[in-house]
Amino acid sequence: MSDCAKVTLPSEWEDDERMNFMFSDFKENRDVNTMDWDSKMGFWTPLILQSCRDRGTVCFSLRDLTAVFQRKGSVPLGLSTVIQGMIRCGAVQRESEFAANVDCGWLSWGVGLLLVKPLRWTFSTLLGSSRVPLEESFVIVERVKEKAAELLEAYRRSEFASRSVLSFQELATLLSHVCADESSLCMALLQLQREKQVTVSLHDGEKIVKFCQPGHDRVSPISDVDIGIYQLQRSEKLLEERVEALGQEADRCKEEARVLLRDKKKSQALRCLRGSKRVEKRADKLFDHLESIRGILDRIAQSQTDKTVVQAYQAGVSALRVSLKDVTVERAESLVDQIQELCDTQDEVNQTLAGGLPGADVDVDELEEELKSLLEESKPDSVLDLPRVPTKPVSPAREPSLAGGDVLSWLPPVPQSFPSITDKELEEELNRLTLADSGVPNMKATSPTKSLEPTQ
Repeated sequence: MSDCAKVTLPSEWEDDERMNFMFSDFKENRDVNTMDWDSKMGFWTPLILQSCRDRGTVCFSLRDLTAVFQRKGSVPLGLSTVIQGMIRCGAVQRESEFAANVDCGWLSWGVGLLLVKPLRWTFSTLLGSSRVPLEESFVIVERVKEKAAELLEAYRRSEFASRSVLSFQELATLLSHVCADESSLCMALLQLQREKQVTVSLHDGEKIVKFCQPGHDRVSPISDVDIGIYQLQRSEKLLEERVEALGQEADRCKEEARVLLRDKKKSQALRCLRGSKRVEKRADKLFDHLESIRGILDRIAQSQTDKTVVQAYQAGVSALRVSLKDVTVERAESLVDQIQELCDTQDEVNQTLAGGLPGADVDVDELEEELKSLLEESKPDSVLDLPRVPTKPVSPAREPSLAGGDVLSWLPPVPQSFPSITDKELEEELNRLTLADSGVPNMKATSPTKSLEPTQ
């Protein structure tokens, strides 16, 4: 029931009456009861596809389905008929047939993973049995295509995207989050091989996978250069692991020598230190070999880049040769002369148009004088009719008459003398202003006619 817990089941799964009908076997002939037959097919077909999606696999067998869909100790009796219906409509294929449709010699690298058409299935067919063997594996076609696209995208986003050749085990580790099991990985690789995006071959008993690189629409066959690069990369990885292990061993010997020295066991500490030095020498030699391998890989990568550059130059030369096929020096000189003649003609036209504008010879000074006269004429007449400024002094003030005489006569006379202010008062006022400017608050307000008290 653990597999069943991973699958999204419909709400009617808890309806005993409904499930008793769905778990019963199909009638031998669909024509006997078309509605019941189609109802069961419509229930189990999408449920089987959904169960494979939930479990992250692209393949299933009858044994898998009976384990997934157990309910209260019973198993569905009509799953064999459902699988045959899915085969007829093209939703699923037998795993062996799916692999055989790929023109890649899949049997050479798929032994142990892909099943050849079982003899049991052959005998059942010959005997006229319509039952599906429990172990027969079936592939969901659409799921395989989806998984293949996910696999290719995950590879291109990974740290191994620059490597065109990987081992099958490296790929299985890298894509464990994409392919839940080895069978799903094999089916996805077969689909990519059908799409010419990968090629898989067997080398020295080891399966290796080559991916199509960016800029190419299909993968090229695995060559001796690919095998050589793969072996160098594998040696690089092994040497890196060995150098790291030797470094850890040297550190462990040094730490042990340090402990022995603290315990005043000098001879044993020296022995551990000599062992550490020997390990470091071995690590240094391996590191030199590692650097040599890395240098060779860099040279190979550079040579491939140089080859690409040369091919680009060749393509450029070919394109330039085609584009200059009908171009000669004499024709180019003739075109330049024609262009120069047209430019001269255009300059003459521009000069003619500029000289023929009306009013182009009017003097600027005359225009300014006319503008000045217009400004003077536009002044309002009220400004010119203002009364003149009086020049005589105002007559002495008189008592205002009750009859309302001169308006200014009732004003008080202008004072003829100013109030006397002492120097001390001026100094006090200046002192207050100085304090105000400096921001010091005046703690005691004094009257301008009252002297400040001396400071105690």
